[in-house]
Order: sequence, then C-alpha cells, then structure tokens
Amino acid sequence: MNKVGVDLNTSSWTLLRYVAGITERMALNIVQFRDENGRFTSRAQLKKVAGVGAKTFEQAAGFLRIRGGTQPLDSTAVHPESYELVEQIAATLGAPVEQIIANPQLLDHVDRSKFAAGAFTFNDILEELRKPGRDPRDAFVAPVFHEGVREFADVQPDMVLEGVVTNVTKFGAFVDIGVHQDGLVHISELSNRYIKDPNEAVKAGQIVKVKVLSADLVTKRIALSMKALMAPSGRPVEAIPKHRPSVPVGKPRPKPQSLPSLSLDEKLAALSTRWKVQ
Repeated sequence: MNKVGVDLNTSSWTLLRYVAGITERMALNIVQFRDENGRFTSRAQLKKVAGVGAKTFEQAAGFLRIRGGTQPLDSTAVHPESYELVEQIAATLGAPVEQIIANPQLLDHVDRSKFAAGAFTFNDILEELRKPGRDPRDAFVAPVFHEGVREFADVQPDMVLEGVVTNVTKFGAFVDIGVHQDGLVHISELSNRYIKDPNEAVKAGQIVKVKVLSADLVTKRIALSMKALMAPSGRPVEAIPKHRPSVPVGKPRPKPQSLPSLSLDEKLAALSTRWKVQ
C-alpha cells in the first residue's frame, strides 16, 4: 500500500490506518475532519487533524495522494520536503510544475550539476515526475471465462475451462470458473506427479486451465482436474529381460563348444599327472 499510495479524500479509515505513521485513532480523525470540513485540497491540511503532529506528517505525507488540489505535487509520491527542489528544477527549465508533469520529456534537459541533492533522491524525483502516480504492482491479468458458461447449469463434464485460483487448502484448490460457485481441484488432480502440499502446484490468484469431472446441481459441487490436461509424468518402464544378450543385437549367438567325453581311467590318469610330485 505504501508503494501505491492512498487517496486522502476517498479512502476509508480502515484503509488509512495502514499508511505509515497513521494509527487507527488518527485514521478516524482524518475521516471526521473530512466529513466536517469537506475534501482535502492540500497535504498541508493534514496537520490540522487532531493527533497528527510533525513526525506523523513527515512519515505519512508521501504516501497520501490528493488529486485536483491546489498543489500538483500532492498527487505524486514526491514528499513535501522535496517540493522546493522540484520548484528549482522547474525554474531552470522555465516551465511551471504543472507543465513538467504534463510534459515529462522536458526533464531530459535538466542539468543535474546545478543541484546539490543526492543522486538517489534526485533520480527518484525525476522518475516520479516522468510517471506520476505510477503503480509498481504487476499488471493484473483476468481469466477469460467461457462465454457459454454463466450459470451452474451450464457446467458439463469434460468441459475445459479457464479460471482463477481463489483459495488453496490442505486438500486441494478452489477455482472460480465464472459461475458464482467455485469448483474444487482435489490434491490428487492438481498435478501429474506426487505432491504433499497443494501449494507446490498452485497459488491464489493464479490463472489455470481445468477440466470438469462432475457438476452436481443438487449439492452445488463442481469437481475439477488440472492433471487431466497434463501429459504423463514419465514413460512406463520397459520390461528388462532376465538374461541380457552378450552379443550385439542382430549377430548370431555363438554356439558353446562341446567338451570331449573322457573315460574314468583317463580322468584319473590326468589327475595323477597333475598332482604328481616332482
């Protein structure tokens, strides 16, 4: 939230309390001040809110946005402490701050050697002025729901649908397929390999393709599968022959040589010759 910023005139107290330096009591006071005095026209007015001191203002001001106020920099992430520096930049360019924000290409002509600000601070200010109110979050990609599937009754077995994971539990993941009733992908249907934890396969917010296994209109339960759309995890192991051939495939196996048959007397004579003492 502190990276994105919070609109001071439209945010609820429950959202404002998460801004750096703002407590729950201060957030309630900000909303009360806004209700009694109308919308904020500048960040400086925040100092008039009960409980908001100089330290709180220093911590929170850069994260609070005011659009259409008296100070154009209040709609950016530039902190009030750096407003004077921005005014100096505008003066060297011969253009008002509003014009610089509207035409950020003017910043290409800034001579940095004329300013004593640190390199990091100066670069951050230029980056913000080039793209004021930039959102550092990843671009949101929405799932493409099937046009013909809008109600529970439209869901039929064997359909392949796109959806988004809404919740991951120990036993599987729930997927929104656009029919106001999330379907369940059981842990056994999440992957074509063995997994102990569904978080190994999916995460909340992930867009996935699923196949409908069943849709029970009475119990309002939809069973889905991701594994059914995956290739097998591996080829089956081929049977290994009990005796591997000792010769290359295609070569005739040599026949074992037959030993000459000896009589008992010949065998005894051969043994006596072998063990004869020299």
